[in-house]
Amino acid sequence: MKVAYIFSTSNTHYILSNMIIPQLESGTHGFEVCGMFFFLDNTFMLVEGNDVGERLSRIAAETGMLLMGCDKCVIDRRIQDCLVESATIGCFPDLHKALAGAGIDQVITL
Repeated sequence: MKVAYIFSTSNTHYILSNMIIPQLESGTHGFEVCGMFFFLDNTFMLVEGNDVGERLSRIAAETGMLLMGCDKCVIDRRIQDCLVESATIGCFPDLHKALAGAGIDQVITL
């Protein structure tokens, strides 16, 4: 099953660092993750030097997974120039366009 994650809650860091990322790194997640979209303060995880962002960037480079931060959220936090290598910024139309051909079966919001 192909999925995309949208991270909007304060639990995102815990869920990513303790559950999803270890499963992706070990190949046991069970879903093909085509993209991840980050809102509000969760965009800080995409900053260079953040362990979660660096690990996701490596996974994205290996798998082609999309990493995108909400453009307004990133710009409001003034972090647009220091995101991890694989991360992009955009809004929902950009997310839809980027994932249009991926065959997403489900979008999961956490």
